[in-house]
Amino acid sequence: MKKKLLNLFMIFGLFGSLMAQEYITPDTGITYTLDDLVAASPATISVSGTTYTLTDNLTISSTDTFLIDTDLTLEIGADVRITVYGTFNVNADNTTFTAIDTNLPYDGFRFEEFSNVNIQNATIQYGGGLRVLTETFTINNCTITNNVSGVATGGVIALSRGMAQITNNTITFNETPAISSGANSAVSPYIFNNYIEGNNQANANRPQINMGTTMVNEPIQIIQNTIKGDRNLTQAGGIAVSNFVGGVINAVIDNNIIVDNRYGIAILGDNASGFIRNNVIEDNDIQGNPNIGGSGISLNATNEGMDIIASGNEIRRNLWGITLQGESNINLGDDADNVGENVFSENGNGGVTYALYNNTDNTVTALHNCWDEANAPNTLADAEAVIGHQNDNATLGLVTFDPVNCAFLSVNELTLNDISVYPNPTEGELNLDNNALYTQLYVYSIDGKLITQKPLEFGKNTLHLDLNSGIYMLQLQGENAKAIKKLVVK
Repeated sequence: MKKKLLNLFMIFGLFGSLMAQEYITPDTGITYTLDDLVAASPATISVSGTTYTLTDNLTISSTDTFLIDTDLTLEIGADVRITVYGTFNVNADNTTFTAIDTNLPYDGFRFEEFSNVNIQNATIQYGGGLRVLTETFTINNCTITNNVSGVATGGVIALSRGMAQITNNTITFNETPAISSGANSAVSPYIFNNYIEGNNQANANRPQINMGTTMVNEPIQIIQNTIKGDRNLTQAGGIAVSNFVGGVINAVIDNNIIVDNRYGIAILGDNASGFIRNNVIEDNDIQGNPNIGGSGISLNATNEGMDIIASGNEIRRNLWGITLQGESNINLGDDADNVGENVFSENGNGGVTYALYNNTDNTVTALHNCWDEANAPNTLADAEAVIGHQNDNATLGLVTFDPVNCAFLSVNELTLNDISVYPNPTEGELNLDNNALYTQLYVYSIDGKLITQKPLEFGKNTLHLDLNSGIYMLQLQGENAKAIKKLVVK
């Protein structure tokens, strides 16, 4: 009987060890390619051509390096996790990380504190996201799509510290938000020139970029991204930076296109400062309930002291233009350092237009703005009609908006509303309808270099643009007319 029990223990022990199998590099300062790992642990990883298959957990120890510098595909088994304590360097031209079975996602990547991570030109799909516990993290020119909640739960890229570099990526249709940080994590990433669409497929009450507190002396920078919602996901917002548990918010949110979300930009909490400049914030109305969302820009603070400066934004067709709650405040233009020049159009709900609603007792300075683009040039009465403040309710703070200014909108920019440019974003084909003014189209990179030019005919034009993914500036030129428009290429 004892012998039989001993055999059973041996069988169950063997079964348990197989279930828990994992390869851990020996921590001897070695650089490992996938071929090296195949040789070291063929039970963990195998290869056929340029496709590698990982069936058990893999850990890169603190002195070791994992290197991919040739084009390949790594298929990963259900619930398998890659954990990195050392260096993780992917710098080939085309690397794909995917699930063996796309219906059975792998657990994702966990980058431990003090690891060193550089990921270039990769596709990361059908996994559980990237949990980033390290301060040294770069991901550039990657496609991150169709991932689920796994090792990363707050966002497909979930940050915990430092100044991560998240640049030139396409982040689409993931179950969780695109990028997140913890409520009490002081994180100031550089989020630049990413195309972000349809994330938070779980339709939770979270935005596509969902950040907590920031570093004191280093702002979070969210610059030149496109954040496009899925109009079926009525809970998904655009960008939020929140401070509910202490710490500070220091934010720069510039030159983004934010469309079709529950709301555009929200800054929530005390000790908040920053800039919101030159963003296009349109049609963030998908939930349709003005009591709980729909603002182009929403600010909320419990205590006084919020210092947000906004200029050059184009805020159109949201349920509200800008809303201020609690003790929040915003500088929308003054006679000193802020030119104003924000543009408002068709923001409203319940048949009433709301460019700005100051639901606080604070005085707001808002000089040199165009409050009703469709009726430019504006009078003071035009501005008063779309601003909610002390003149409407004595308990509210006064908004100072004299002088109003639509002169910075050239006639050409106003007439651009009559020409239809679509689709935007595009995969290369571009249509221009109702062209009555322009004879040439110039396409510039975001840093001002001329990429190509095309002749235009009056009426409708269909153009084929051979452009890489990214954001471009279109200049429409006619004999007496010129207009500028942003174009996103997927």
